[in-house]
Amino acid sequence: MANSTVRVNIPKNAEELLDLATQVYNKHTELGDASPLKSMVSPNWTDNGSKLTTCLELHQQAEALKRQAEELIARRNALLDPIGETVKASRDVLLGIYRQTPKALGEFGFEVVDSARTAKAKTA
Repeated sequence: MANSTVRVNIPKNAEELLDLATQVYNKHTELGDASPLKSMVSPNWTDNGSKLTTCLELHQQAEALKRQAEELIARRNALLDPIGETVKASRDVLLGIYRQTPKALGEFGFEVVDSARTAKAKTA
């Protein structure tokens, strides 16, 4: 007879772990004194079961803030792209005007690097 290996996976994803923890805790609570988990000393559901609700609430708040941050970043990026193009066009116009004295672009806030470019090494 071949040996069979049983594996019981524990989710690494916070939401999935909290869902599993809720199921385990609910079953443990339903069984009461008959629960085989009652014998656990440390860690145990007596100490950690009460933390589950708070952890779920914090997770939900964090997910809501994450969605809000993603929405704000998308709105920012929609505005940032044309602003970036305007900055590039401004640089180009100013370089045309100050062709002989490009350091003058520093007065507009541009960082002007006054050094020769180094050649990139060729890869074989």
